[in-house]
Amino acid sequence: MSARDGLERVARAAAARPLPVLLVVAALALGGGLLALTLQPSTGVETLASRSSPAFQATDALHRRFGDDAVLVLIDEHLPNLVLTPDLGRSLRLEGCLGGNVPSGARPYGGEHSACAKLAQLKPVRLVYGPGTFLNESVNAVQVQVQAELGQIQQGVTAAVAAAKAQARRAGLDAAGQQQAADAARAQAQAQATEALRQLVLDSGIQGIPQIDSKPFISQIVFDPARGADVPKARFAALFPSKDAALIQLRLRPDLSDSQRAEAISLIRQAVRMPLFALKHGGSYTVSGVPVVTDALARSVTGQIATLLIAAIAAMALALLLLFRARLRLLPLLIALAAAAMTFGAMALLRAGLTMAALAVLPILIGLAVDYAIQFQSRVAEQERQGADRKTAVAQAARAGAPTIATAALATATGFLVMLLSPIPMVRGFGLLLVLGIALAFATALTAGSAALALTPRAPGPGTPIGRVARRRTISRLRSRNRLASRQDPPAAALVPRQVAAAVAGARELLADAARVAMGAALKRPGRVLALAAALALAGWVADTQTHVVSDIRQLVPQDMPALRDLDHLQARTSSSGEIDVLVQAPDVSRPAVLQWMADYEQRVLRRFGYDESRGCASATLCPAFSLPDLLQGTDARSQSAVEALLAGIPPYFSQGVLTARRDAATLAFGIRLMDLAKQQRVIDAMRAELHPPAGVTARLAGLPVLAAQANAALASPWRRLLTLLAGLLAVGLVLLAVFRRAERALVPLVPIALATGWSALVLFATRVPLNPMSATLGALVIAISTEFAVLLSERFREERRDHPLEEALARAYRSTGRAVLASGVTAIAGFGVLAVSDLRMLRDFGIVTVIDLTVSLLGVLVVLPAVLVTAERGVLLRRIARLERLAARAAGSRARRAPVA
Repeated sequence: MSARDGLERVARAAAARPLPVLLVVAALALGGGLLALTLQPSTGVETLASRSSPAFQATDALHRRFGDDAVLVLIDEHLPNLVLTPDLGRSLRLEGCLGGNVPSGARPYGGEHSACAKLAQLKPVRLVYGPGTFLNESVNAVQVQVQAELGQIQQGVTAAVAAAKAQARRAGLDAAGQQQAADAARAQAQAQATEALRQLVLDSGIQGIPQIDSKPFISQIVFDPARGADVPKARFAALFPSKDAALIQLRLRPDLSDSQRAEAISLIRQAVRMPLFALKHGGSYTVSGVPVVTDALARSVTGQIATLLIAAIAAMALALLLLFRARLRLLPLLIALAAAAMTFGAMALLRAGLTMAALAVLPILIGLAVDYAIQFQSRVAEQERQGADRKTAVAQAARAGAPTIATAALATATGFLVMLLSPIPMVRGFGLLLVLGIALAFATALTAGSAALALTPRAPGPGTPIGRVARRRTISRLRSRNRLASRQDPPAAALVPRQVAAAVAGARELLADAARVAMGAALKRPGRVLALAAALALAGWVADTQTHVVSDIRQLVPQDMPALRDLDHLQARTSSSGEIDVLVQAPDVSRPAVLQWMADYEQRVLRRFGYDESRGCASATLCPAFSLPDLLQGTDARSQSAVEALLAGIPPYFSQGVLTARRDAATLAFGIRLMDLAKQQRVIDAMRAELHPPAGVTARLAGLPVLAAQANAALASPWRRLLTLLAGLLAVGLVLLAVFRRAERALVPLVPIALATGWSALVLFATRVPLNPMSATLGALVIAISTEFAVLLSERFREERRDHPLEEALARAYRSTGRAVLASGVTAIAGFGVLAVSDLRMLRDFGIVTVIDLTVSLLGVLVVLPAVLVTAERGVLLRRIARLERLAARAAGSRARRAPVA
C-alpha cells in the first residue's frame, strides 16, 4: 500500500466515524493540557551544557563536592554596627535558620510553621558562610586554643611541683622541706607561665578568654587598622566585601529539583523578613545571586507566556476570520491548539523541564499546525466545489493533497532535527520537541480535521432552492442594516471591525497586485529576478556575521524586575554578583607545591583584572572569594609538616567549603561582575589560559557563569549559525530528493528556501534588531517556514501543469494553494506579533525577529518561487527540444544509411 493510499484510508475512516474521533482527540488534548500545567521551569546547568562537555563535568564535580552555586544574602549595614552590637547575634540566628539547624528537642525560630521550620524539614542548604557563624566559630576556635594553652600551663605547674617534691624527698628532707621546695617550684613555674601569657597577648592581642560579644577581639579579627578603623581585612572579602556590607553565602544541595530549588529560594526570602532577625541599627537583608535571578527570569517568562499566548490566540483567530474563506474558519486554530496541548503533555510525561527554548516552540508549532489544517481544509473545499459530497471530498482531498502536506511536514521536521548538532541541550530539546509537535499536528489535522469537516453539513449551493432562499434573506438583512446605519452615527466600537476589514481588504489587493507583478516578471525575466534575489541573499549572509547578539541579562528583562534590582544593588555594594570557581584536583592538594601554585595563580589573575588590596574591588573585574589559599594566608606553608599543623588547627566549618575531607579537591573562587556574556567569555578564556598546574594536578573552571558564557558563545557564533543553516538546507534537500526521487523536483523548492535565509538576515541587519539567546537559533525557523510554503506551492504548480499551460498553471496554483499559504502565514505572523508588545525584552525581540523571519519567508517565496518554476520549466523544455533534435538526427542518419545508393 502506497503512502497516498494510507493517508486516504486514515481520512476516510475518520470521516466515517467523526464523533468518536473528535471525542478521542479532544480527550487527548484535554489530558495533554492538564499535564502541561504541571511543567516546571528548568534553569539547571544541564540545560546549558552537554553532560559530556568538560565545563559541565567540572561544574558537576564542583557541585557534588562543595554544593551548588551560592544564593547570597546581602547584609546592608555599616560593619561596626553589625559585628560590634547585638545585631551580630541576630545574624548568627538567621544563619542557623537558613542552614536548617534546629537542636534536638528545640523549637524552630518562629514556630513549627515558620520558614525556619520548613527549611529544617527540606534541608536545601548544604553549606552556610556568614559573619555570625564565621565569628562564632572563630571565637570557639580561639577559646579552645586558649583553654588548651591554660591547660598546658596548669599541667606544667603541677608537673614542676611534683618534680620538686620528689627531688626533696630523695634528698632526705622532711615534710616541711618538701613543701617549701614545692612552693618555690610553683612560684617559678607560674612566673614563667605569666611571661608566656604576656608574650601571647603581645603577639596576638588576645586578653583573657574571648567571647562573641568581646568588641576588642571581634575588631581584631575583622578590621584592618592599616586601611581604616572600619575597613575589613582583604582576606575576608568573601564575607565582608566592604565597610558597609556583609554576605551570607548559601550553597544549596546539588540534588535539588528545579521546584525544590525554587521553594528553597522562596523560604530564604521569607526567613529574612521574619521580625526575629530584623537588624536594629538600620540594616537590611537582600536575597540575590545568579541562581535567584535565573529562577526569577524563568518564572517571569513563564508567567508572561500565559498572558501573551491568550493574546496570540485571539490575534490568530481574528486573522483566520478575516483571511480564511471557509465555513469553519477557526477549525485550523482549534486543531493547532489540540496538537500543542498533546505535545506539551507528552513533554510532561517524559518529565522534561520547561526551558526558555521550549517556550519558543509554542507559537512556532501553532503556526505550522494552522498551516497543515488550512491546506487540508482548502483541498476539501476544492473537491466540494467540483460536486463531491462532504465525506467523499475529505477522502479525495487526503489522496490529492495530504501527501504534499506530509512531504512539507517531513522536510520541515528534518530542518529542525539539524538542531541536534547544537552543543546546547536546551536547543537540542527545542528541535526534538518541534519534530514531535509537527508529527502530532499533521496527524491531528488529518484525523480531527477530516472528522470535523465530515460532521459539518455541507452548505447549500447557490443554485439550489434552499440556497436561493438563503441568498435572498442575506441580501434583505444587509439592506436593512445599511438603512439603519444611514439614519444614525455608528458607535465607535462598530467602526473597528470595518476599519480592520478595510485594512485587510487593502492588504489583500496589494498582495494580489504584487503577485501579478511577480508572475509577470517571472514569466518575462526570470533570470533577472533570481539574480537580484541571490544578490540580496548574499548580502544578508555577509551581514549576518555583523548582527549583534545581546546577552547581558540586564538588557533582556524588565528594568523594574525586583530580582534584577536586587542584583544591581548587590553588585553596587560588593562589586560582584556571581562566582567563577577553579576546581583543583590531585591525590593530595595540600602539598606545599600545589598550595603555592594556587596562591600564585590567584594573585596573578586578580592583578590582571584590576584587583588591588589597597583599593579593593571597586574597579576590578574579578574579586577574591572564599578559597583555600585565603585560609592559609600569612602563614608559612613551605613544608608538609607545617601544612599539616596549619590544617589541623582550622575548624572544619572553615575548611569544608574549600577542601574535601580526603584532600583530593580544593577550590579557588573569584567574584565576577554582571556583564555581557561575550565579555564574560573573554575573561574566562584569559583565566583558562593562565592555568598551568603542577604535574599530577588538574585545574578546571566551573560554575554557572562559565556554562552561561559558553552557551552564549555557541549560540552567538555567526559561523556556527551559518553551518547550521547549511546543514539544515542539506538535510531538507536530501529528504525532498528521497521523496520526489528527482533532483529537479527537490531543487526547485530548495532555491527560495536557501535565499530566504539570506533575506531575513539582511532585513534583521538593516532594522538593527539584535538577536538574543532565545532568538539566535531562529535561522532554522526560516528554513522550516520557507520549506512549508515552497513545497506546497511548487507541488501544486506541478499538479496544475499536467492539464494547463505554464501561465495558467501558475495562476491556478496561486489562487488555490497560494491563498491558503497566505492565510496560514499571516495567521502565524499575527500570533508572533503579539509577543512584540511584551515588556520582557527577551520575548519582545524574539517576537520581532520571528515576525521579520516569517514575513520575509512568506513574501520572498511568493515572489521568487514563480521565477524558479519558470526557469525550471524552460530548462525542461530546452532539454526536451534537445532530446527531440537528437532523436530526429538519429532517425535521419538511420534513413540515410538505409537509403539505396544510386
